[in-house]
Amino acid sequence: MIHISPENFLDLRYLASGVFYPIDSFMSYDEYVCVVKDMRLLNKAIFSLPISLEVEHLNYDIGSKQDLYYDDTLVGFISISDKFKIKKEHIFELYQSKDEKHPGIIKENLKSPYRVAGSIEIKEEFLKGSLYKNFLQDHFKKINKNVKTIAGFQTRNPIHKAHEHLQRVALELCDALFINPLVGWKKEGDFSENAVMKAYEFMLEEFYPKNRVVLRGLQTAMRYAGPKEAVFHAILRRNIGCSHFIVGRDHAGVGTYYGNYEAQDLAKAVEKDLGISILALKEPYYCKKCNELVSEKTCSHKENEKIYISGTKIRQALKNDELPSEFMMRKEISNVILSLGKDNIFIKEN
Repeated sequence: MIHISPENFLDLRYLASGVFYPIDSFMSYDEYVCVVKDMRLLNKAIFSLPISLEVEHLNYDIGSKQDLYYDDTLVGFISISDKFKIKKEHIFELYQSKDEKHPGIIKENLKSPYRVAGSIEIKEEFLKGSLYKNFLQDHFKKINKNVKTIAGFQTRNPIHKAHEHLQRVALELCDALFINPLVGWKKEGDFSENAVMKAYEFMLEEFYPKNRVVLRGLQTAMRYAGPKEAVFHAILRRNIGCSHFIVGRDHAGVGTYYGNYEAQDLAKAVEKDLGISILALKEPYYCKKCNELVSEKTCSHKENEKIYISGTKIRQALKNDELPSEFMMRKEISNVILSLGKDNIFIKEN
């Protein structure tokens, strides 16, 4: 019997539903190392983050079939084909950092280093409501048969003016937009799932075309692995049914661990192997002289004319029960978030 973590329970669902294609089982040691070092599976298919099953010990027999329990409920089974201990060097290589203050490294250090691999089964009732391979094709067959191209958008924040700008650009380029906020584990101080989803629900209801925009949460943990996680996010959206994927500034980054456009550079470098087109869009900002949202590609004005859309300033205003500047976030969205109450806007210690 193995008691699995919340993160591994979500992984189990996506392994079974095809969202993590081409993998459908927890990784062996050799596969784990290959992914960490080369962003490739053993069969050479691209995959940029390891998916492994954390256990408390390695006292399991290779070839045995173990029950998987989550919250004291039997959710599935694993047929064990490998067992191993991950090394510190693998964690550092995964996050491209040796800084123990990196939130991804902090989280990895809190986990058991022991892992088991093997093919999985899941009880059918635990797949209900989960995203699955080619979900979007099935969805648009019902509401808009003219949709051929779909841009995916990853976020962990409520919608602000910069993200709205990127989404509207994508709607001009593609037939539809899939807004897919990550609603699994996030670090303390990030926006809560409720704040993110309520803001987007209001946006779709009031501002976006209903037959061209879909909102669903992505139930997996945030890794804060920067460029490698951007590639991982692209793979998942390809599997769900997107033809295009938006990679913005510092995608999946945190602090100053990764360069502003490092994620775009990596995603574009492996684009031919991804099976999805990368929309590498520049950071939008408000130009006082242009009097609208622009980017470095469309505006030549000096730095003192620019108002950058700062997530830090938005969070600080909301923490103080204040409306962020309308240059940064629509007041209607700010009011939706503030209506939740201070205790429900941000993630507390977890």
